[in-house]
Order: sequence, then C-alpha cells, then structure tokens
Amino acid sequence: MLLSKGFEVEMYTGTPAGDIVGFADRIVADLDGFVREPDSRNVEYTTAPRYRYERLLCDLVEPRQRLRAYLRQFGDYTLIPGSTLALGGSDRFHRSDPNNPYHAYIEQTYGTTVVTASIHINVGISDPEVLMQACRLVRLEAPLYLALSAASPFIDSKPTGYHSTRWGVFPKTPADVPLFSSHAHFIEWTEAQLAAGTMQNVRHLWSAVRPNGDRRPYNLNRLELRICDLVSDPIALLAITALLEARLLQLIETPTLDPLKLSSLSPEELVAIADANETAAAKASLDATLRHWQDGREILARDWVAALYQEVSPIVKRHGFGCFLLPIQKILREGNEAQRWLRQIEQGQDSRAVLQQAIAAVEQQEQLLAQDLCQQAA
Repeated sequence: MLLSKGFEVEMYTGTPAGDIVGFADRIVADLDGFVREPDSRNVEYTTAPRYRYERLLCDLVEPRQRLRAYLRQFGDYTLIPGSTLALGGSDRFHRSDPNNPYHAYIEQTYGTTVVTASIHINVGISDPEVLMQACRLVRLEAPLYLALSAASPFIDSKPTGYHSTRWGVFPKTPADVPLFSSHAHFIEWTEAQLAAGTMQNVRHLWSAVRPNGDRRPYNLNRLELRICDLVSDPIALLAITALLEARLLQLIETPTLDPLKLSSLSPEELVAIADANETAAAKASLDATLRHWQDGREILARDWVAALYQEVSPIVKRHGFGCFLLPIQKILREGNEAQRWLRQIEQGQDSRAVLQQAIAAVEQQEQLLAQDLCQQAA
C-alpha cells in the first residue's frame, strides 16, 4: 500500500532575463489553487494528496502551465527556478498583503531571509505515534534530501559559498527543537512554545521536518518535509519523494529503524548531529561530510544517499514505483541544480547567463511533460 503524497510548491515570477517581478496579489485573486506568500515575488500552489506518481507528475505541471499562460497577459513574464533572489533584490521586502499582522511580524523579525522558494513534501501517516517515529527518522536524514535538492548558490548575482543559501540563512524557528518522543511530547512542547512566544502560532514551527494536520498539534495526519530547495525538474522531485516514501514504508515495516531505538547516541546528541549535518549539507550538498545518526561515524552525503538507494530498492520494486526512484542515480552522477550551475560559473559564465539557460530549460521540459504525459493521463 502506497502512502499519500502532496506538495507545496513556492516559485518566483519574473522575466526570461532572470529578474524577479512580483505578481502574487493578482495571481491569488485571479487563479484558483494559488496562495500568497508574505513577499509578492513568489507564489505557492498546493497539490492534492495522491497515491500514484503518474498523477503527481501532472499535478505538478498543470498549475505551472496555467500560471505561465496567466503571466503572459502582462507581457513577457515567466517562472524562475532557484530558491533565492539570485540576481538581486535581497535588500528589501515586497509585501504581498500590507494589512496582514503575521506578515508584518515576519518582515520585521526576519527580513528577506525568508523570501525564498522551496518544495514542501507532505506524506500521509494517520497514526500519530507512527508519525512521530517518522519525524524522528526524517529529521536525522533531512540533510540528504537537502543535498539532493540544493538549488540556491547565488544571491544578488554572486555565488555565496553555499549550495543551498536558502537553508544556510533560513531562520529555523524555534532555535531548539527536540526529537519528539511521543505525540503527547509534541503537544506539550508546542503549547509551551506558544505560551513563551517563541512560536507566534501553530504554523510557526520552521524546522526541517514537522508533523502536520488539520488541527495542530492535536489532530495530525501527515509528515511535512520542509528542508528541500525548489526542485524545478518534476522528474527529479518525484525521485526525491520516492526515496522519502520508500524510507517511510521501510520504517513502518521495521519500526526498529526509529533512531531512538537504533542509535547508540542520546536524543540530545542526535539533535546536535541533525543540526550540524543540515549546516554542512547547506554548504556543500552532496559533497558534504556528515555524521551518521546510528553511531556518529563520518560519511559523505552522496555515499549515504547511494547506500539508502540500495537499501530501499527492494521496497520500491515490491510496491511498484521503482522507475520513479531511478533518477536519484542521475542526480548523484551529474549533481543537483546548484552543483550544475556552479560548474557553469567555473567554465566562465556569469550567474545571469546560468539562470537564463535554466529558465528556458525548465519551461521547455514542462511543455514536453504536459504534451507527452499529462495528455495521455487525461
């Protein structure tokens, strides 16, 4: 039995030259399925939970096709890959809803460090204690998903030294998030944060992974992986999702995979390793040296991903989605988006030229997917 999966996709709008231009207020007013972010330069759409990857692919592509057609009404505007304000504009906030007090708090507290684009992957798990187990495992392995998805090596036209500048500067909130030992622990901790003001509301838990549901922290039904940069290639995104789902199916089948059971390290040491690994993966992605949660040994991110790929291969074959996991091998071989972009910089291109090529390639790929796959599915 496959798990249900859905995405929250944040994307920038702008020109084919790579300049980001905000349309969020108009998009949200005129197009169904889109919601505003605090800054008008990016906009979010959400896909419905699905079990089948074929449907997920079309759910990812179809809203972008509608959005591209809508933007053309205003001139030569398009969607821009990447997860930061790559070519400029990081010096000021462009409020999408000036009267929203939560948006005012975000602007005043965090500035443009939160004006990023990302993918949140939601996977349905209805049992709250299994969900807490899943969050523990994914918290410890979240740096691997960041390493596969890194796509933000530039801000204001310059390489920053990070592969994921987004996660390098993102204000993880609250600063200290434990491994939740149970659903009751998560409820108690959340209530304490709200009382202390370290969280403004139940949505204000900005960590790599969090339990989610219709009435947080009480009614929960899904794991939300929040660490990934925007994966503009839908095929690559489904591969990353397939790795995540396979790992969760493996945990459900083998509950002893829970880090609180399998690791030789204390919960406090595990949190410290998770945080340090996130920092290392933001800096060097697949080339980062991480520490494994089982025993603290050092391991390259790409080697860890390759080992997990082999470990879950029998599971994806048994559940019938092996072909969707396969592109992980291509990412390991050719690099994530940030690594490919930085290679182009090393070859003498500038950041604008790199981004312009990416903009054109993403649009072309989407058109092919819409024509070849989504029309067949329809």
